[in-house]
Amino acid sequence: MRLPSLTDQIFIKAQRLRSIQDKKVQKVADEPHLEFIGIINYSAMALIQCEKGVAEQPDLNYEQAVEAFEKQIERARKLMLDKNHDYGEAWRDMRISSLTDLILQKLLRVKQIEDNQGVTIASEGVEANYLDMINYAIFALILKNEFVDE
Repeated sequence: MRLPSLTDQIFIKAQRLRSIQDKKVQKVADEPHLEFIGIINYSAMALIQCEKGVAEQPDLNYEQAVEAFEKQIERARKLMLDKNHDYGEAWRDMRISSLTDLILQKLLRVKQIEDNQGVTIASEGVEANYLDMINYAIFALILKNEFVDE
């Protein structure tokens, strides 16, 4: 399954975050945390397309789209709970910039898989990477809110 346009949209958002984090200043005044929300949304859309295929025309009504989105977010939540069981909440001690790095690493892997038409030697595949990106973005949003509240 090739989803290069969604992968590239996520990449643009992650690169913008990396740029803001590195430069410590931004010229466009929107909130950087919205980029993490975009990463979550685009990753969920990619997962829906992995499951249902890429449609040339809209093929889901509003209720079906919401149901499909919620299903993918629930998959990510279950994975997060399973990994938190195994790893503990190690992500709570991470920097938000490290989570951005992990998202970028996952994106590079997805792009590599896409460029190889889905052929991998040793990989979990694109779906696992999209699920991880959702969770890393959620962790970043949680950490951002915790730092703001302090």
